[in-house]
Amino acid sequence: MNCIMNKNLIFMNIINRKTNTKILYQDNFITAFHDINKKAPVHILIVTNKLITSLNNVNDSDTILLGKLLIVATKMAKKYHIDKNGYRLIINCNSHGGQEINHLHVHLLGGKPLGNIISES
Repeated sequence: MNCIMNKNLIFMNIINRKTNTKILYQDNFITAFHDINKKAPVHILIVTNKLITSLNNVNDSDTILLGKLLIVATKMAKKYHIDKNGYRLIINCNSHGGQEINHLHVHLLGGKPLGNIISES
């Protein structure tokens, strides 16, 4: 159980600069850093500084925070020059959705063609 607790607190440790993680962006609401398990040439995690365990736990008072999450994602896409060719934003929610750390975060992926995983009908 302690291992799970530490895994779920890793983002708070990064936000509070208790790790050696290089912070790419930080303000009062959002922190961004490289994903250590990168799935694309650019793979950045953008996390809320407020601990929200999953997308299911946001409420109306988080509206501005969620907007800031997306604004920072677009800033990072421009900073890493993936805005012109395109990028993907992913929010995993709970275990069946692939969420591994119980802290709301967005994956920003780009730098190569990512393919179309959802076919349009």
